[in-house]
Amino acid sequence: MSAVETGKADVARWDARYRTDDYVFGTEPNAFLASQAHRLMPGMSVLAVADGEGRNGVWLAAQGMNVLSVDASETGLEKARKLAAARGLRIATERVDLGEWDWGADRFDAVVAIFVQFADPALREAMFDGMQRTLKPGGLLLLQGYRPEQLKYGTGGPPDADKLYTADLLRDAFAGLELLHLFEHDSVLAEGAGHAGMSALIDLVARKRRSPPARYSTEG
Repeated sequence: MSAVETGKADVARWDARYRTDDYVFGTEPNAFLASQAHRLMPGMSVLAVADGEGRNGVWLAAQGMNVLSVDASETGLEKARKLAAARGLRIATERVDLGEWDWGADRFDAVVAIFVQFADPALREAMFDGMQRTLKPGGLLLLQGYRPEQLKYGTGGPPDADKLYTADLLRDAFAGLELLHLFEHDSVLAEGAGHAGMSALIDLVARKRRSPPARYSTEG
């Protein structure tokens, strides 16, 4: 199967998974993301990466932020818009292939990436590069994922070890950012049927460094 065919199969799988009245990962925000509310301010522009059915993007909008929720599944995005409307909120949505999408430069005050672990190492590298590039100077990256120890729990996430995160992997991937918080822990998740039970997690918060001040020559 070609990469294109594999990608289409993955989208079809997510569309099928989301094609239910229930929200697979619940309708409340990820606990780690909610715990970082003190770092976020109303009016910020936020990119919610692979936001699925919108639980995190909608929560961000409820905090007064301008949210772009992107995902490969139009079925998931439809549910995200429905969830936002039910709460009297509005989010922008865009169906994208994150391997091909133009992330742009210096667009967002924050990027939120919660369990975006469908990506093989090559796609993950491209996504991590895009996340850093699209942040404005001083912008924040908030990321949570599963560690390899998650395979013994089997309570969510991919079955492939190469799609999971270690502290060293994240330090290397985001070496150009200012690391504010990196924490490995085993905690119970209760995020719908999709993430339920004891889980091996890693949390990261990092800031894009501001450009150094311009140096002006006094020579004439």
